[in-house]
Amino acid sequence: MHFQTMTSEPTSSRFRRSTRPFITLIALSAAAAFGGFAAITLYEGMSERAAAAPAAAIGTAVPAAVAPPIAATGTGQSMPTLAPMLERVLPAVVSVHTKQVVQIRNPFFNDPFFRRLFPDVPQERINESLGSGVIVDAQRGLVLTNHHVIENADDVSVTLADGRTLKATFLGSDADTDIALIRIPAEKLTALPLGDSSQLRVGDYVVAIGNPFGLSQTVTSGIVSAVGRSGIRGLGYQNFIQTDASINPGNSGGALVNLRGELIGINTASLNPQGSMAGNIGLGLAIPSNLAKDVMQQLATTGEVRRGTLGLNAQNLDARMAEALKLDSQRGALVTQVYPDSAAAAAGLQPGDVILEANGQRIANAQALHNYEGLQPVGGAVTLRVIRDGKTLQLNAILKEQSRNIAGQVLDPRLAGAIFADLPESLRQSGMRGITVSGVARGSRAAQNGLRPGDIVVATTAGQFDDLASFRASFTNKPPQLVLRIVRGNTQGTLPMQ
Repeated sequence: MHFQTMTSEPTSSRFRRSTRPFITLIALSAAAAFGGFAAITLYEGMSERAAAAPAAAIGTAVPAAVAPPIAATGTGQSMPTLAPMLERVLPAVVSVHTKQVVQIRNPFFNDPFFRRLFPDVPQERINESLGSGVIVDAQRGLVLTNHHVIENADDVSVTLADGRTLKATFLGSDADTDIALIRIPAEKLTALPLGDSSQLRVGDYVVAIGNPFGLSQTVTSGIVSAVGRSGIRGLGYQNFIQTDASINPGNSGGALVNLRGELIGINTASLNPQGSMAGNIGLGLAIPSNLAKDVMQQLATTGEVRRGTLGLNAQNLDARMAEALKLDSQRGALVTQVYPDSAAAAAGLQPGDVILEANGQRIANAQALHNYEGLQPVGGAVTLRVIRDGKTLQLNAILKEQSRNIAGQVLDPRLAGAIFADLPESLRQSGMRGITVSGVARGSRAAQNGLRPGDIVVATTAGQFDDLASFRASFTNKPPQLVLRIVRGNTQGTLPMQ
């Protein structure tokens, strides 16, 4: 399957540039240009992003009301229609246009003689793309869109339904949930009220709004096909709404609304086993509005997202383990390590426990537990249903903050000067394990040992690890000889740390 993303256009150099040097590591990327759309080929899914364009006159924010399913016609007959609801909703969905300046790599440009002979040869180009966004606060001019829509953009502008084009200011984004928040001047805007996505049921009618294939505002309808969809390779933390409303390239960041005109999802992806050119096959994905609201509130306040964590290692169960633990099935996450001073330790979790549920949500395996944790806020209360020695227990945990990065000198003097961070969740969901080197100080011990920014550390002589927390825990007893196995570009090798 293919996973297709959309970018958009930030409004100033204040927009952050994010680089993903590790995308090439696992040979998952195949960028392809299609108009203004950036297509990335992954193993599992094709994700299509939305762009919304002008449609109706913009006014002030209007509270949601139930759209009448029947409207009178000129002949006195009544016909089912969504038009009254859409007249209120369409002005709140906008088109997001991005520009990115890309340096052209040409070895001749380094030659002064060549530059003198050909002074007019361009040394950079501008990439432009189109996505969508949703106005969620008319008073403050806040617009929700996808992270991948504005990622790496140098300039972003927003086109409203009445044809106005406004420069946007970047407030923050979160790659792991694919949510970004931008702001436009708050002048005569219409905002969509946020609905409660937790109340969605399979079979509920929904409407998707965006700019598929660069067309102006387009409306498609369908039903909710599934809720809580996860396990899709190549995407970040997952709790998607699945719908058969058509979502195509260009829909990224657009609105998924219920029949009351409430925003219940941000369109982010569609799955297609034949790729983007095969068309829509009724497998669209949207980020639930409750999750988008939580991320938005953090981005509006601090510009970044803080996540809660239990502070443990877990693994999947196999048949032999399930039999030894006297379990009826292989379902659940087997706790293998509990970190000191963690939320798990305070809750009383122990190695050997099997976590079956978290706040009533079924935990099928270790990956499902990791995904659940990644969607929880710092300080969140989690009730765990656990099997221990054949007995069922209920344990309560208050999640602590997940470390964003670790300085190498804290772990081992031989790593001094390096900064380590977790892999992007999209890579982790694709099966990658390890941590990334986010920075190396020039002239530091780590630099002298050959470590470079962008390296991915997949193994060390300090012990086994899957993520940043377990990487840190593996240095409890420092090894006499420290050797790192790293992936750099498309090659893998070892680095002895002196």
